Amino acid sequence: MSYAIIQTGGKQYKVKAGEILKIERLEDSKLETKIEFKEILAYGDDKSIEVGSPTVEGAKVEADLVENGKNRTILIFKKRRRQNSRRKNGHRQQYSLIRISKIFSKDGKILSEAEKMIKPTKKIEKVEAKAEAEAVNK
Repeated sequence: MSYAIIQTGGKQYKVKAGEILKIERLEDSKLETKIEFKEILAYGDDKSIEVGSPTVEGAKVEADLVENGKNRTILIFKKRRRQNSRRKNGHRQQYSLIRISKIFSKDGKILSEAEKMIKPTKKIEKVEAKAEAEAVNK
């Protein structure tokens, strides 16, 4: 199984094709768009690895943007005892949810590719639910 180590948002992530990842918010990006990460620190598989210094030139990772959103609220509460002083603040960190689709080596060859996602239709889900209900009743 091939993997790559990418750098984005000041953090490093080990990614594989088909993996869904929550990263720092990517500016100027809309849903269902392709994103390319060119800061590849290393890539490889079970047998060999290619390490850059600091990055591998020519290597890249392609991903699809799934969702932009905000995390849950984190409360920051500061209190100074016996001073009648307290301060309450909240923060919601923005994130982008991405799905890794392809990993390319430095010579442009595809190391690994994710399978296509098929969205099931509502009719199929209803038929499966009815079949499960009938099986349970018997």
